[in-house]
Parts: sequence; C-alpha cells; structure tokens
Amino acid sequence: MTTQIPPVARREPTAFSMHGETFHDDYAWMCRRDDPEVRAYLEAENAYGHAVLAPLAPLEATLYDEMLARIRQTDLSVPYRDGEYWYYSRTVEGQQYAIYARRHGSMEAPEEVLLDLNTLAEGHTFMGLGVYAISPDAGLLAYAIDTTGFREYTLHVKDLATGEARIVPVPRVGSFAWAADSRAFFYTVDDPVTKREFRMYAAVVDGGAARLVYEETDERFRVIVTRTRSRRYLVMYAASHITSEAHVLETDAPDGAWRVVSPRRQDREYDIEHHGDHFYIRVNDTAATFRVVSAPVAAPDEANWVEFLPAHLGVMLEGFECFAGHWVSWERSEGLPRIRVGPVGSPAGRLVEFGEEVYDVSPSINLTWETTRLRYRYESFVTSSSVYEYDMQTHVSVLLKRKEVLGDYDPSRYVSERLFAVAPDGVRVPISLVRLAGPTVAVPTYLTGYGAYGISYPVSFTSNRLSLLDRGVAFAVAHVRGGGELGRPWHDAGKLGQKSNSFTDFIAVADHLAAVGRTTPSQLVIEGGSAGGLLMGAVINARPDLASAAILQVPFVDVLNTMRDPTLPLTVGEYEEWGNPDIEEQFRWIRSYCPYTNLRSGSYPALLIRSSLNDSQVMYWEPAKYVAKLRTIDTDPRPVILLTNLDAGHSGASGRYDRLREIATDYAYVLWRVGLAG
Repeated sequence: MTTQIPPVARREPTAFSMHGETFHDDYAWMCRRDDPEVRAYLEAENAYGHAVLAPLAPLEATLYDEMLARIRQTDLSVPYRDGEYWYYSRTVEGQQYAIYARRHGSMEAPEEVLLDLNTLAEGHTFMGLGVYAISPDAGLLAYAIDTTGFREYTLHVKDLATGEARIVPVPRVGSFAWAADSRAFFYTVDDPVTKREFRMYAAVVDGGAARLVYEETDERFRVIVTRTRSRRYLVMYAASHITSEAHVLETDAPDGAWRVVSPRRQDREYDIEHHGDHFYIRVNDTAATFRVVSAPVAAPDEANWVEFLPAHLGVMLEGFECFAGHWVSWERSEGLPRIRVGPVGSPAGRLVEFGEEVYDVSPSINLTWETTRLRYRYESFVTSSSVYEYDMQTHVSVLLKRKEVLGDYDPSRYVSERLFAVAPDGVRVPISLVRLAGPTVAVPTYLTGYGAYGISYPVSFTSNRLSLLDRGVAFAVAHVRGGGELGRPWHDAGKLGQKSNSFTDFIAVADHLAAVGRTTPSQLVIEGGSAGGLLMGAVINARPDLASAAILQVPFVDVLNTMRDPTLPLTVGEYEEWGNPDIEEQFRWIRSYCPYTNLRSGSYPALLIRSSLNDSQVMYWEPAKYVAKLRTIDTDPRPVILLTNLDAGHSGASGRYDRLREIATDYAYVLWRVGLAG
C-alpha cells in the first residue's frame, strides 16, 4: 500500500451561472459513473485511506472482536401473533442475514421457514429486504429484495405451501398491500431515474397484466399504499414533504372505486385510521403540532370533521392508532417521546410511564385488532432495546424481551444525562450524553447530529458504543433545529431560509460542552450522516477549529449542484426542505452554506468520509468531488480519507458482520484522533 495522496485531474471543468454568479466545477466529470477514470479514482482513494489506517489494524481487530463478543449471534426476535401463526425472525452464528419464519398455533409447533435472506444473498454482495407481507389467508408471502443498494426492489409472491412463485417478478416496487381475498394486491413503482414512487397498480395472483390505478403527475409527491389497522380499508397516500392526500378503498372490494378522504390543500398534512363507522384523521390544519378529528366513513370530507384530540402547544402528536377497544397516540414533549392510551369513543387518555431521564420509545409490531395489549419498544443510552407489552386496561407494562448484552455489562457503570446549550438567538438546544460514571471532567467526546426532515435523533442503545465508553470517550447527540425533537416548529426553524440554525445550534452545543468542562476541541470528534453530513460540512466551513476530527457518512455536501438538477433522485421533492435554486431567494439560502461551494483555502480538521457507489440518496460523486477539491486547498497536515463501498448503498454494508467491521474502523479512527489508540 502507498500513503501517497491520490492525484486528481481537473478534467473538462464545467461552468454555470445563476442569479448573477458564475461557478466553475473542476470535478463535474466524476458524475460519470461508467467512466473508468472515476472508478480508478475511487479505488485509489480507498487504497490511500486503507494505507493511512493500516497502523490501526490491530486496534480495529480488537474492537471488532469486542463488539462481536457482546452480541448473541444466534438469536430470536420477539414472536408476534397474526391469525393462527406466530411470526418471528432469527439469526444464526456465522450468517450475515436474518431468517424469517413462523409456527402454527404456538411456539412449540414445528418451524416453517418463510424467507432465508442468506440463501437469497448467494452470489450477491448486497442484500436488502423491502416489502414483507403475509396474505390475509396466510398462504402467500409477498416480498421485495434489492441486490444493489440502489433501492432497486423487485417484488416476488411466493406460495408458502409449495414454495412456487405466483407472479412474474415486478421491478422497482416501493410499497404493497393485500386485498381481503388474498388474491388481489396493490403496489407502487418508482421512476427509474428520479426514484420517485409515482404509480400504483392493481394485480391478481396468477392473473393477467397489472392495471394502472393511479399516477401522480406532481413531481413533489410520492405515492404509497398501505392498510388501516382494522384491515377494512386500503389507503393510498399521495404526499410531499408538507402536503398529503389520502384515498381509500374497502379491502373486500378491490375492483371498486377509490375515494378521496379530503382533497389536498397546500401545507396541510393528514393521515387516517379506521374504527367502526368512522375514520380518525391526524391533521395539522389548526396547529403545526397536529390534532385528531373523527369523520363518518360515508362522508369523511373536512365539512364533517369533529375534533377528538385537540392540538397542544409543545406536544407533537406524531401518530395515532386504533384497536378494537382503545386508541393510542404517539407523542413527543420537550424532546422526549411518549405514549398516551384511551378507550375508543373517549378523548380521555393516560400516559404510559417510563423511568429514565433520557430514552427512546417507538411502536413494536401490533397486528392483532381484538386485543387489550400494546407492544412497544423501549431503549436508552444504558438500557438495551426492549420489547414491552402494555395492558391498556390495567395500565401495566410487562417486559417480553431485552436484547442481551453478553459479557460483564453493568448499566450502573454509565451515566446518561440531558443538558442544554444556548444558541446565538437564545434558543435552548437539547443535548443527550452518556459517559462513564465518575467525576465530571473534560474527556474525549464523540458528538453527532442530524437536523433535517423533522426526524428526531433517537436516544438509542448499541452495545458497540461500549468500546468507546469503556475507553473513556463520552458520546453525545446535539438535537439541533431541523429535526423533530421539539415538534414541527423545531423542524420548520431549521429548514429552507432558516437552515443556518441547524449549524449554529451544533456549534453552540460543541462550544457549550467545552465551556462547562466536558471536553476540549482537541478531544472532540464530530460526526453526521447524509443530511447530518451536510451539517458537518457546513459546520467545518464555519468553524474548522471546532473539533480535532470529523466523520462524514454519505454526506450531502454538493447541495447547490444537486438541487439545480431535477433529474436526480429526490431533488424536486426536496425543494420543500432545502429550496429551489431557480428562485433567487432560495438560491441565496443554499449558496450561503453549501459545503462544496463554500470550501476555502485554510486549515481543516482530520476527516474520514464514507461513501457508497450505489447510493441513490446521496450520489457517490458528492463526497468524491468534495474530497478532490479539499485536497487542493487544505493547508493542514492532518489526513483526509475517502472510503467508498463499491458494493453498497446509502446505509453501507448490508451484512451484519460486514457492517460491524465498518463500525470497528470508524471507532478505531475516533480513538486515534483523540489519542487513545495506543
């Protein structure tokens, strides 16, 4: 291996002008995926990166062995009931992927393997599972797999009695739903270029050609199909980032006409549930935090809406579900998720209680309609992923399974905390942090963040992280604006023209941790992926002194070029998150922070940047161009490393062991940069 920095050609530079400015892109040629020189450059960067990291190989191996030793490699998920069967997935030591299976009547019955991803993965370097849907009569399995990482899912329908295929495989399938007769089904497909799911088809097992049911012509909108929990209605949503519309059809009438619940109205989002003669509609028409209204199934338009759960300032109503006798609302207050449960017909609900200061909770699998039991998943920085069953009548939670951490794991050795930093405009920004128990002193810290699309960064558990914590590295999350931690207003305050709040929030968090003696810039490593990689790029440009190193995972760093190309996947729909550069005001927003556009000569921190050749969400050339340009202007001797997975997509390696090796590399890099690699 050589540690010589790969040479990069400024070949055929392109130029474009927008709103009075002219831009030159010396590395636009890297967008040519099939150009041998592009592949050669990525391979040269990989060779350089691995050479730089080669001295860390013993540490990587140690970390990998540690992390693997904490995992029960042969394991079983919590079984769930659907009709007469108990369904589950399991893993086997030495195998990369899960096996999906069921047992009839009880878990003591013989096992029936439904889908073995290890078998399907033979001959492929990537394996992703999309659709997984059992027919109502339990005789058929619809599943979709991707073998490229480019979100190219192909739909199959398998006869579970004979193992035979019941349809010709359908490419580019996104969502799927069965009709009640277990013969008819509906699915959506995406555009092969933009990856936008824009058509819904109806088909019949062993039938003829599929029938086009709906095509969405507005490029901002995507189409998905699903069912209500009651299984009485199919629901097709046409939705952009900020506007949605629902169409419904009885599951026992698949040849019938779909009805619009309420016609789309710009900036109004809603989704529906069903119970008896009513739909329950979660909608943000009167408040950004959403409310729930009910409406007759026969006439569900807005004129007939009756408020069931009012909106509350500071409480984001993230989801609403119906059971035969109860309703469940999934909420978020002061940055923390919570569950409220009440009897059907009454808005009076009761909160499920949790015992920790910082935690995450989310729905588990709840397929049974006639039940008083709600399953939910709970975890925190110190409590591993746990599935509970909550009795909605007695209000008691029972632990069904907690993911085992092998070895001598003791939660009391760690402290989980919630802190706040103050942004330049006076807004308090939440921080979630976990560290070894003991005195509060400055320690090496791994600080991450995301801040986009209204997605909340979960306070989740991973036994892998113990390899950092046990070596004295604290882990922290900056819950910056643009995410959903404090509801829709928090998201709105960190997108479009206010996107800069995400960056100043993150900087405020890093500065606060240093100011209160939790860490120092030389002990700080910052990290973010995808839109979080954009966060890292903008923060590094604004404050290259903030941290000693940064990890950018599949980073969205070439924002201006991407957003001015409507033929790329996601672009048009993303105008509602980032802005449309054809509009001058919105161009100015993006121009002000785009990491690639705003690279300037100077000293940058050490960087580890990961990319994937088959990424359909952030194209590989964004980080490749970013690194190539940075190499010409970075005056700091600390290394810039670009590692591109040539066989994967947005989430990196698909196999669990391969993914663990990537994490071991990242953690070895963190320990190296904070002086703990020895």
